Amino acid sequence: MPKQSLQRISTIMFPSTLLGTGEKWTMMKTISVTEYLNYEAGKFSKSKGIGVFGNDAKDTNIPPEVWRYYLLMNRPEVSDTLFTWADLQAKLNSELLNNLGNFINRVLSFIAKEAGAGYDSVVPDAPNAGEHTLTKILAEKTSKWVEQYLDAMEKVKLKQGLKSAMGISSDGNAYLQESQFWKLYKEDPAACAIVMKTSVGLVYLLACLLSPFMPSFSDEVLRQLNLSPEENLSLSEEKGEIAKAKSPWDFVPAGHRIGKPAPLFKELKDEDVALHREKYAGSQAERSSKAAADAEANKVANQLKGTKLSDGGTKKGPKKQSGGSKSKTADADITVAKLDIRVGLIRKAEKHPDADSLYVEEIDVGEDTPRTVVSGLVKFIPLEEMQNRKVCVLCNLKPVAMRGIKSHAMVLAASNEDHTKVELVEPPESAAVGERVTFAGYSGEPEASLSGKSKTWEKLAAELHSNGELVACYKDVPFTTSAGICKVKTIANGEIR
Repeated sequence: MPKQSLQRISTIMFPSTLLGTGEKWTMMKTISVTEYLNYEAGKFSKSKGIGVFGNDAKDTNIPPEVWRYYLLMNRPEVSDTLFTWADLQAKLNSELLNNLGNFINRVLSFIAKEAGAGYDSVVPDAPNAGEHTLTKILAEKTSKWVEQYLDAMEKVKLKQGLKSAMGISSDGNAYLQESQFWKLYKEDPAACAIVMKTSVGLVYLLACLLSPFMPSFSDEVLRQLNLSPEENLSLSEEKGEIAKAKSPWDFVPAGHRIGKPAPLFKELKDEDVALHREKYAGSQAERSSKAAADAEANKVANQLKGTKLSDGGTKKGPKKQSGGSKSKTADADITVAKLDIRVGLIRKAEKHPDADSLYVEEIDVGEDTPRTVVSGLVKFIPLEEMQNRKVCVLCNLKPVAMRGIKSHAMVLAASNEDHTKVELVEPPESAAVGERVTFAGYSGEPEASLSGKSKTWEKLAAELHSNGELVACYKDVPFTTSAGICKVKTIANGEIR
């Protein structure tokens, strides 16, 4: 049914029916309208059997909370969005497994360790938590996330609400990493107790905020916390529960005994993605036809194995086929895995002494010494914004001298259509410096060195872009780190170089 018809039914006919009864119904005050969700390279079609539907989703054995998360995070609220298996894999492995699941499991597993290595499953006391600098900063961020979450949910902006909740998880991971709680346990027990009590409070808060999106996930987290679902926060302003977000260390009382921690998500592997993509690539009739054609092709191939072809008139044909086959094989081997893209940290940036349009940066990419990189970003990004920030760096381009200074890598940036605006591709704040940016569905070792004019680089560069959701992508697959996906600030559908 066209969405215009649905809008008429929902906004005119149904409310008119309610009014016509003369009874005191609760009237609709907000309606959330979406665009279309498309499937891989085409459209969902129930009649043709193209795409993944309810029974198909169940057959994949991918948990319901993963489907709910992906479809809500990919909700076409402003423009059409695209379902792809690679994107589903990236969101599960990076956002749910490595971000959300990793944070919760790290916190609960550490508390569950026996005394001498942890807290024997008992939440520690943490007096004066509000005076701990790192914790105070986290509490302010958390409070802002909760405000954004409530505002988004009130306006039925479900995707933004979900993103706000996940922002708390990302900040939680960064908080754990920066605090180095595993060292504090021995060196500063009081500070470690503050970090753990605050973190377990965030775990509880996440279970409450994510309950509308992934109820079975929230129930499992509450079970591992040994808390009843009835104790779920209502985030009622009248009860003062919103204000509690400013002191997350108070959510779970000291002395509370948690349950048994367990992994919350399971990795979706490349081979499973390939299997699902093949299985749901077209209609049932097309799949059956393809299977029959493959069987017939195999039968013919087996019959030809023992047949000797005459030499006359066949020499040129096989050579052309062979050459074409080699060319296709070579093209198939050129994937984004050939690129060595890493998370880098700009330690220092300054203007090139002999070129007004160039910066010279010292970038840490996880090696013994920083790399010197020259970038033509002066016209687009102020010098102060180039300092001490994380970027995505292409590390296996051959060094090139630029106005007398050799550049040993390339900082990746997105530009708009007329190249009047440029923005850096940014990894998550908590991404590890030096880690390789990965692409779901593409694995392998990078080339040792690539020329900036090579066919390999030209072919791959043509597929690098930011999508409508501001996510940096190769084709439709996000740039992914252990802390999440890489994005740009405002340039949608821009090319990345």
